[in-house]
Amino acid sequence: MKSKNTKLRQGDEVIVVSGREKGKRGNIKKIVGDKCIVNDLNLAKKHTRPNPQLGITGGIVEKEMPINLSNVMIWNSTTKKKDKIAFKDEKGKKIRVFRSTGKNIK
Repeated sequence: MKSKNTKLRQGDEVIVVSGREKGKRGNIKKIVGDKCIVNDLNLAKKHTRPNPQLGITGGIVEKEMPINLSNVMIWNSTTKKKDKIAFKDEKGKKIRVFRSTGKNIK
């Protein structure tokens, strides 16, 4: 399923604005629908059963769980604050820019 959100993309540095992980930063690993998985954030413990045929050892594994896109905002490294994303048209191309400074994102 293709994501409807065009503002945030895989690899963007984001900050969590609500929930248990509020104030923490990380990079988006994957976007699935209206949720994203952020590196080393929103960890949950998952109990796995061993499967010797697949080489899986059993035990408790920490797994990254998805966070709703409405609960994360892009991190502006120049202003050191969270920011919104706007779009600018340059030579027929749609480019993402920070709303506060107007500079291009990556």
